[in-house]
Amino acid sequence: MTSLSGVRSQRKNSRPLSPGDMDYIEPKTKSNLMGKLLLLASLIILAFIVINKASSFTSPSVFSRREEGVTHVLVTGGAGYIGSHAALRLLKDKYRVTIVDNLSRGNLGAVKVLQRLFPQTGRLQFIYADLGDPAAVEKIFSENAFDAVMHFAAVAYVGESTLYPLKYYHNITSNTLGVLEAMARHKVKKLIYSSTCATYGEPEKMPITEDTPQVPINPYGKAKKMAEDMILDFSKNSDMAVMILRYFNVIGSDPGGRLGEAPRPELREQGRISGACFDAARGFIPGLQVKGTDYKTSDGTCIRDYIDVTDLVDAHVKALEKAQPHKVGIYNVGTGKGRSVKEFVEACKKATGVEIKVDLLPRRPGDYAEVYSDPTKIFRDLNWTARFTNLQDSLQVAWRWQKIHPHGYASY
Repeated sequence: MTSLSGVRSQRKNSRPLSPGDMDYIEPKTKSNLMGKLLLLASLIILAFIVINKASSFTSPSVFSRREEGVTHVLVTGGAGYIGSHAALRLLKDKYRVTIVDNLSRGNLGAVKVLQRLFPQTGRLQFIYADLGDPAAVEKIFSENAFDAVMHFAAVAYVGESTLYPLKYYHNITSNTLGVLEAMARHKVKKLIYSSTCATYGEPEKMPITEDTPQVPINPYGKAKKMAEDMILDFSKNSDMAVMILRYFNVIGSDPGGRLGEAPRPELREQGRISGACFDAARGFIPGLQVKGTDYKTSDGTCIRDYIDVTDLVDAHVKALEKAQPHKVGIYNVGTGKGRSVKEFVEACKKATGVEIKVDLLPRRPGDYAEVYSDPTKIFRDLNWTARFTNLQDSLQVAWRWQKIHPHGYASY
């Protein structure tokens, strides 16, 4: 094989290089040099990327380690109406918060509001995940150091539950089991569970106390009761601190105007009466539908205990503060006063200043005539009592947010 030096020697001996030879060789040499420089630059960039990746692996997130004096709370369903208000309160109270939500019912816009309010490192993180995915749940718990869980994530419409019962048992009961198992594996010691007065069904006596028999009459209430039963059975041989809050009909919004209720348009028919009232006041729907006017109540419409969301999240924070190892607390969260649907509609008309058209329709499947709480126990044990009990005032606060955000969080 002829060496390169041999070629040069032969070329030198045969004839001197002409200007034409020089023109032919020089661009090729420059091209090789440029190629080598580009390759070198690419290798340098690649090395920087690898180094940065390696440093990110060796420097764990602040959310992955426990810190003295800081309580890290996992808020499942934290992009939803109640969950986002709870996350706001926790962040204001200096808790570290991780929100997990699959956004099937929640709003990314609510999370963005919270991120803008609390941009500091280590305050808030959002994880898009479905609690029905065991691998995702395990990854969340293995990569984060939680001190407590507030478990809000759930589908929560009575009427919808009668149409799609299996969806409710899977989403509420099965997913709660997955969260509970992950908490046990990773030694997370506090659980604040979001339950409902729907577990009581239609009691014979009012008001409802925590000792009232639980006889739910719709899949939503049944699925929540099953989840409660699992938690209670587990807690008998566990040192976990558990608080179960059974709350009533939630209304209102953040008094600061930062968060509100924004159900998905396709779910409005199943949603809360407050949302339907506001939709009617804004002309999004032709009128407010009152389902059931022949109940055995004073005016024929259902009677409910309407609790302001600000009071509700205050109860959750107090429950978190008071939770004790090896103990279970079960509490009703309500005002202790029942209001009829007709009363609610009149308050909504005054709050919005709109003479809302009302359509009277037959009963909705799965509904019950009268439900309101006895909040004595939660006042005695947690020193909690509802403060925002004026129905019209709570609706006015919520209406302000609705007027400023006619399409919910769509603009975020």
